[in-house]
This record gives sequence, C-alpha cells and structure tokens, in this order.
Amino acid sequence: MDNANRNITRLYKEKLNMLLDVAQTINEDHTIEDLMVEFETLLREDLGIGKILVYTLDNGVWSNILASGVDDEVINSIDVERDLLQYRDIANITLSGESVFAGIDAIIPLYHKFRPIGFVLVGDDELGDGLSPTLRNLKFIQILSNIIIVFIENKKMQQTLLRQESLRSELKVAKQIQSRLVPSNDDLLKTTHTEVRSLYQPHHEVGGDYFDVLRLSPYSIGFCMADVSGKGIAAALLMSNFQALVRAHFTARIGMRQLVEELNKKVNQNSASDKFITLFIARYNIITGTLSYVNAGHLPPIVYDKSANEMTQLEQGCIGLGMLDEIPGIEVGHIAVHRGTRIVAFTDGLVEIDEGHRVKSSMERIKNTMRTTHNIAETMDELKKIVEQDRAGGLTFDDVSVLGIEFVKRGLLSIK
Repeated sequence: MDNANRNITRLYKEKLNMLLDVAQTINEDHTIEDLMVEFETLLREDLGIGKILVYTLDNGVWSNILASGVDDEVINSIDVERDLLQYRDIANITLSGESVFAGIDAIIPLYHKFRPIGFVLVGDDELGDGLSPTLRNLKFIQILSNIIIVFIENKKMQQTLLRQESLRSELKVAKQIQSRLVPSNDDLLKTTHTEVRSLYQPHHEVGGDYFDVLRLSPYSIGFCMADVSGKGIAAALLMSNFQALVRAHFTARIGMRQLVEELNKKVNQNSASDKFITLFIARYNIITGTLSYVNAGHLPPIVYDKSANEMTQLEQGCIGLGMLDEIPGIEVGHIAVHRGTRIVAFTDGLVEIDEGHRVKSSMERIKNTMRTTHNIAETMDELKKIVEQDRAGGLTFDDVSVLGIEFVKRGLLSIK
C-alpha cells in the first residue's frame, strides 16, 4: 500500500473514531452543553477548524448554543431569520464578501422533514498552504453536525416529555387539593332552615370556580358563588386564595357593602392585573327571613318563589372584583324569602353551550327545570342530567358549578 492510500485509510479511521466518540457521548446521556464541548474539541483540535457557530431552534426561537473563535461583534450581527434561512444546502462563502459573516468560510444548514432546525457556521483561523481545513472536511462536518442536531432535538423532546409528566403530576396533586376546597354535597353546611345541594365539574384538571355555604352565627347563614377569570393552575391558585379571604372576612357583623369593598381590596393586592373575579355573595337572616346580597358582575342567580309561582333574578350589586382599585358603587339587594323558595346560583359553564362554534345561552332550561321540579334535590338531579348530556355532546367549554338552596322553613318573625 502506497503512502497516499495509507494516509486516506488513516484519515477515514480518525473520522470514524470521531463519530464513535460522539456516539459514546450521546449514549452516555450527557447534556447538550457536554456535547457542544465535545463538538468544539473535535472540530478545533482534530480537524483544525478555527471558528465555529451553532444555532438551533427552540420553541420557535433561534438561539446560539456554541460560539468558538468568533468575535462578539460577528455573533451579535448575525440574525438567523434574515441571514441564514435562505440557505438550504452547504454554502462556501469564503469569497462572498458579506461583512456579517466575517471570518466564516462555510454555512451548513440542517433540516428535518423540510424544516430548518439548525445552522453550523465554520471557518479557518488563517489560510495556510494547501486546501483549508474547513473545505477539506466540510462533508464530514455536515455528517457530524446532523448527528449532533438530531441528538439535541431528541434531548429537547425528552425534556419536554419530562416537563409534561411533571406538570401532569402537579395537576393531579392540585386536583386533589382543590377537591377538598370545593365542598361536596356531604360537606355542605346542614341546617334546619335550608336544604342545600351542589354540582361541580371542572372542564380541565383544575378550575377557577368557587362556592360555599357558611354558618356565620346561630341566626345567619352565608352563601357565595364565584368565578375566577381564566382557566388552569393560575385560576385555581387565585380561587383557593379567594376562598380563604371569604372565610376570613365574611362574618355576621360585617355589612355586605363593606365586605365586598374589603374583598375587592384583597383581590387587587393578591392577583395579576389581568385577573378578576365575579361573585355572588349573600347572607340569610333566619329571624327575619330576609336574604341580603351583592352580585359583583356574576350571572344573576335564579329565585323561584313556589308559593307565588314567581321567578326573579338577583341582579343588584356592582362590577367584578379586581377590575378597579375601588368599586364606584355597590348596591345591596334584599328579598323576603318564603318557605319553599328555591335559589340556584351558577357559573357560566352551566348556561353557555357551544353549538357549531356559536355560543348559545341555555338559561331557559334552568328556569323550566325549577318550575317542573318539586324540591331542590329534584332540581339539582335534573340539572346534573342536563350537564352530562351537554358534556357528552361536546357542548360545554368551561367549568360548571351550581349551588342550589331551598328554604324549608319560614323566618321566625316572617308572616308567610
């Protein structure tokens, strides 16, 4: 074998060993940073490449993950979308004269399924005798770069899957915590004057709806229904914080107007500027048989007075909490509650359904259900069937929360 063939064989063996070294690094599950160190070492020390730039695409954003032997001025002047996306094949730009690529001799674009996922830019330190290291090894550098870029893509995918799995675990825990915060029928306050039922179905793992029934004193009961703007973890966190605020501030002594002002103040302190809460909150006086309430931007609960066969809605109140630093005007509503009166409070997930990408209100279904059922237990059973039918038909797109209250005794001082 002559010297030329021996040299060719030696070069092939050296390059094969380089590929094996990279494969070993990949198999040992090193980080992307470790692989970049290996890549830089191979190119600079084994192939004599003096300048190296590597760009990759991550979540739609191009970033430089390796810069070696290149001035910061050159790095900062290169814009991938403007300067590199035009290249679909290896380009020798030694004589291109483009100042943005000062010192760069070749551009190696890396594609996956016709989609650009990376660019490797290489150049010599200075020209010497014979063919430059960059041009002599260009095809091999492309092969090596493709192997590394594929590894980086797989690594990113692996990291994404790990994040998704972590998020699923966190959502599972959050769902368990929230299930304890939102009272079930068994957890709801039991009194001799009221019969209360609830329905709760979050659209996602966790939701931003909240309802509660509170014993404020031996002679007063509190009710509330709230809906946090937005969905997911952020809404659930704000909801859990709001539940604590309501339980801390809603007492028998505080006036309804003062209560709403205080809750608005706390919501502004604790939430982001784009978050707000709609709220219906009420206090029932067992002695007088009177319900005092404020509707802060919430869907008006429906009241059915069985004795008079009348249906009304509880609309008096103000704007939602967290919309303004101070609420300009708060109206407190008062109604006399008779025995057999039923109230259904709900969030928009119950009444807004999606029919062919067109949102339609189903408020009349609730009113008809309240008219045709005999007590709150029957009313809630029918509403649950409606919700399950809508969900099976893919019509619901939000959390569903319903709180049903029936006043089974008259107020101690009321006439009826």
